[in-house]
Amino acid sequence: MRSRTVKSASAPFAIALVLLIGLTSCQNLLRYHLLGPARDWQARSGQVLYRGTRVHLVGEVLVRYSRAGDFELTVTKGPGVPLFTLRQNADFARVQGPLARGTWSGPVAHAPMRLRGWLGLRSALMQNSNTTVKYSEGSETFIFQF
Repeated sequence: MRSRTVKSASAPFAIALVLLIGLTSCQNLLRYHLLGPARDWQARSGQVLYRGTRVHLVGEVLVRYSRAGDFELTVTKGPGVPLFTLRQNADFARVQGPLARGTWSGPVAHAPMRLRGWLGLRSALMQNSNTTVKYSEGSETFIFQF
């Protein structure tokens, strides 16, 4: 009788351990590495006017990108108040901040609708070297002044 109690008590522990290892392994497989800015990246800074369905703001913007297509965009309001941070390549993105309504990362093709305008900025800004860049997606409009 006692050995039966030990077996039944260790079974849930063993199942929990297997699940923990399995979930941790999956998380490691699903992680995607986005490159950070390097010396050979181009950088532009200026202001952005953002108009969405509920939010209108003017903020400072820093845009950095590489020849390989890696991209980073940071929108701040005043010194040290980040509103939106985007790191992206052709396939994957990571966004965070109050304008993103939290943090999201994943394949660009599966991004939530609320982030589609922001994720379109990569190609719009990397392909346009003008001092003023306007981009619209759905109900969102972005006007950059570099």
